[in-house]
Amino acid sequence: MGLLNNIKDHFNNAEFKVAPNKKLKTISDEFLKNFGCALVFYKGAQIADGDMTLAALDKRTTKDVKKANAELKIKGSMKVGEAEKLFDQNFGVTVQIKDKTGKKLVPNEITIGQAARGEF
Repeated sequence: MGLLNNIKDHFNNAEFKVAPNKKLKTISDEFLKNFGCALVFYKGAQIADGDMTLAALDKRTTKDVKKANAELKIKGSMKVGEAEKLFDQNFGVTVQIKDKTGKKLVPNEITIGQAARGEF
């Protein structure tokens, strides 16, 4: 079953186009819908308010938030740590991927597909 799930993960992908005026909770909701895992944005060491936009987050953090309109392409076969780095590299924001309840951090070494199935 593990091999079959890994093959399915290669075809489970979603593309995100993140604009500076998009609310963080909207991005998180889309991620949960596509991958079955929670995506949490941080403002410094604290969880950012979901009603904030990327532009608003930029004004409240010491880290410069990039306002790129680039698309992020994330697949279920991608490791959690790789996906988190993509958000930092493309948009300059810190994110953590958690289980679907948003309570438990997902290890960076497993794939998003494994995380969605609770294989950790």
